[in-house]
Amino acid sequence: MKPIPTIVLKKAFKKISFLFSLLFVLCFSCKTPSPATKTKETTIVFKIVQMNDVYEIAPLSGGKYGGLARVAHVVDSIKAENPNTFLVMAGDFLNPSLLGTIKVDGETIRGKHMIDVMNAMEVDLATFGNHEFDLKPDDLQKRLNESEFAWTSANVFQQTKEGPMSFYTIKDGDSIRIPDTYTFQIKKADTTALTVGLFSVTIDSNPQDYVFYSDYLVEANTAFLTLEAQKTDVILGLTHLTLEQDTKVANALPQIPLLMGGHEHNHMLVSVHNTNIVKADANAKTVYVHTFTYPLNTKKLNIVSELVPITDKTASSPKVKAVVDSWNSILDEKIKEVISNPYEVIYKAIPPLDGTDSANRSTQTNLGQLITKGMAYAYKDDVDLVFVNGGSFRLDDRLEGDVTSLDIFRVLPFGGSIYTIKLKGSLLKKVLDYGESHTGTGAYLHRMSVAKESNDGPWLLKGSPIGDEIIYTAAISDFLLKGFDIPFLTPENEGIIAIYKPSESEMAGDIRKAVINYLKDEQ
Repeated sequence: MKPIPTIVLKKAFKKISFLFSLLFVLCFSCKTPSPATKTKETTIVFKIVQMNDVYEIAPLSGGKYGGLARVAHVVDSIKAENPNTFLVMAGDFLNPSLLGTIKVDGETIRGKHMIDVMNAMEVDLATFGNHEFDLKPDDLQKRLNESEFAWTSANVFQQTKEGPMSFYTIKDGDSIRIPDTYTFQIKKADTTALTVGLFSVTIDSNPQDYVFYSDYLVEANTAFLTLEAQKTDVILGLTHLTLEQDTKVANALPQIPLLMGGHEHNHMLVSVHNTNIVKADANAKTVYVHTFTYPLNTKKLNIVSELVPITDKTASSPKVKAVVDSWNSILDEKIKEVISNPYEVIYKAIPPLDGTDSANRSTQTNLGQLITKGMAYAYKDDVDLVFVNGGSFRLDDRLEGDVTSLDIFRVLPFGGSIYTIKLKGSLLKKVLDYGESHTGTGAYLHRMSVAKESNDGPWLLKGSPIGDEIIYTAAISDFLLKGFDIPFLTPENEGIIAIYKPSESEMAGDIRKAVINYLKDEQ
């Protein structure tokens, strides 16, 4: 065997050395993860689904829109992909609703149906809206005790003999204070990755003897500082304020990236500097789904807010639907005790009747025309004029095609009597001016037989100017004489000469029956 030449051995050695060097570099370079991989591992994603101003548990418009069983399906679907998903309610849900006026076992429901459905939905957190305080103290306490979800409020307290004290829930005999702030724990691999703190403040538009409202701006700031002192990673607002008030909160606390609000009933996303103010449509026609992405290394929070329609194309949660159906069966049974045929078609709405809040709190709608005519009909049209507050129309929907008696009850869930009052023209003009100046609120007045020819013109009653010393007879809702919407319109006002209160047996004893009878007679 011939010996291998030296030159060949040197070349072979060089090749082997190069291969070993290459393997060494590759092996050691694989031990250090890339920056992209590290960032991905330390990014937390969580979601919050927001509802606000929900008065109906079942779908509206013949099943086209809304429905809390559908909302539950949306939440369940999101949770299946991301367990760090939370469902919140930004106030106004215990009242008003037609179901809430029904009696079961001698006790008016007053929001119990909403608590049952929200418990089934596994709501995580709720705050007070102004309509929660429509309930009497004992009824509100029952609803709080029945809640399986948490509550929070920084500026609403119960008024006691000892002074303002926090509302509370009673669980297993223990009294648990409703806190000023609330914290969600965001989990990753069974450990807490970050904390999300929420504070809540509520508009003081529903004064009650048992409720104390402190300044919402002061309390929002205090709650924020409390959460900040607790080293909370993300701080958000859950509010029930007007957009103007939410804007003031956003200006005072620009560190807050998101205010999830209610009260207006129409969806909106309004940016104020670094803060987004977000509200969904009332009655769960839509919900907002907020997706939060939080890199633990940079702590630069990113929020994407998506408005999700809830329609007849949205599936329902079987568990929640069963609870909704149970309550609707009670409604069906009880409403027949009030009106013999609640599903009788009494009117053909062509074009549709506009029962939306935005319209009825700002313009003279065709629905308002029918209701005021029905009020006059209760007195055989023996009145000079009619006016009623737009805030008493609570459907927040359009009625199209066949309109049933039950629909009228849904439009006017508060019910109440139709009074006649004799009042001086000077007071009447003041009342009409007040209603006109409060466009966009529940104090806006729907009118019959009175109008203006121009914005700056005088009020005309059937074409003639209203005289200051002339006494007029007006049909009005009993609510208006309580001074809530129009502060000076009370029985003590010297401009009111006489008041007639109908008996329950009279047609005017229930505004809903008066409107139903009018529509049936007009067919």
